[in-house]
Amino acid sequence: MKKYDLIVIGIGPAGMVAVGMGTKLGLSVLGVEMNSIGGECLNVGCIPSKAMLKIAQMKYNTEILNDFGLKLNGDVQVVNPLETVREHVASQTGEVLNKMFSKADLLLEKGPATFVDEHTVEVDGIKYHGDLIFIATGTEPVIPPIEGLSDVPYVTNVNVFNLTEIPSLLTIIGGGAIGVEMAQAFSRLGSKVTIVHMDEHLVPSEDSEAAAILEESFKKEGIVFYNGEKIISVSKESDGFTTKTTAGTFVSDQLLVATGRKPSLASLNLDAAGVSYDKKHINVDEFNRTNIPHIYAVGDINGKWLLTHAAMHQAMLSLMQAMSKKEPIKLNRSNYVVPRAIFTNPEIAQVGLNESEAKKEGIDFFVVKKTYDTYARAVTTGASVGFVKVITDDDGTIFGATIVGEQASEMISEWTLAMQHNLKMMDIVMTQHAFPSLSLLNRNVAEKWMMIQVTKGNLGSLMG
Repeated sequence: MKKYDLIVIGIGPAGMVAVGMGTKLGLSVLGVEMNSIGGECLNVGCIPSKAMLKIAQMKYNTEILNDFGLKLNGDVQVVNPLETVREHVASQTGEVLNKMFSKADLLLEKGPATFVDEHTVEVDGIKYHGDLIFIATGTEPVIPPIEGLSDVPYVTNVNVFNLTEIPSLLTIIGGGAIGVEMAQAFSRLGSKVTIVHMDEHLVPSEDSEAAAILEESFKKEGIVFYNGEKIISVSKESDGFTTKTTAGTFVSDQLLVATGRKPSLASLNLDAAGVSYDKKHINVDEFNRTNIPHIYAVGDINGKWLLTHAAMHQAMLSLMQAMSKKEPIKLNRSNYVVPRAIFTNPEIAQVGLNESEAKKEGIDFFVVKKTYDTYARAVTTGASVGFVKVITDDDGTIFGATIVGEQASEMISEWTLAMQHNLKMMDIVMTQHAFPSLSLLNRNVAEKWMMIQVTKGNLGSLMG
């Protein structure tokens, strides 16, 4: 039996970090991936969806040229955007990634990897020993128990980019991040899109005011959505998919199911290794260790944050902790704030608590907000929709921030950095921001907070 210092099961974002960092540390590493290096994110998730959103944005820009004193002679033809997405993704995956990990032994498009005992995994009938084992198998789409759904050829994020043409009519079940991003992309490329989902507003995990702005933008673009509705049944006839819901019956050329994620656990045989888990995740401590000390579960599989950047960060922290065999606070996962973003237009980004979450935690706070339409750069460049909102208090503690609008996913990093290092609102005020960057809106919010403190007679305390 071949022995390794480190076996990594799953080479998506978290697994890539573990394999790459492990080899750089001089470890003998075996990486096992049932599909292609990069996992769902690089191959069928985050990266192809953003490529498609970019193409859709370019098409949409041609439709608003009049707003900028421009005119297009002739029509813009939607030729083969899905093929273009596949080509762009292929240029950054496959052999390109394989070469990056040439110092590791890789078992690609093989498996699955199955535990034999706490130090042994089996792949295609061959056993391998690992002193240290990282599980990074990620998640897969949740398929809800809807009558008839299992009998029809629906698509998910896994295969939607394999379509050969943009459907004329598209029904989407689910109004979360994947659902809304794909809704806007397909709509802008020519599909008539209908979203049906059970929650009270789109992107239910986000700030309700942010969701309202996104919904208003969708209405203006002709994207139809039904909140708080149930799917009764799905069928496939010669004229397309028929989706019966409490909001009505919808016929479409394609049906996209985007109803969440679940852990990819089935093939691991965790019981053989004695690893503790449940239906939602593998149980881990704050260093991402399972109950078996040399087995770690990093990324989506542990259920802490279903975000690529969080997965990569966890893998880095966990391998450092495993090698040091110590438990410093800097390697504790809970010591870090985690931002998130939805890449629609307008974008939505969040870090820390939103208003409803702060209320539930009983925090004494107030909200400071500046809208994009108060800033000349945003207005004159056609980006006046959105806001920057911060949850704070008189001391300037930053409990959370929500940004809706152009470049929100970039601007949220400042608030993430501030929260991570316990900076306060006055620190943002005293930091010069390049004018007229949109990031100046962050400072404008902090300055508004400062003026509130001045009116309360707190100027002296602000000056230290």
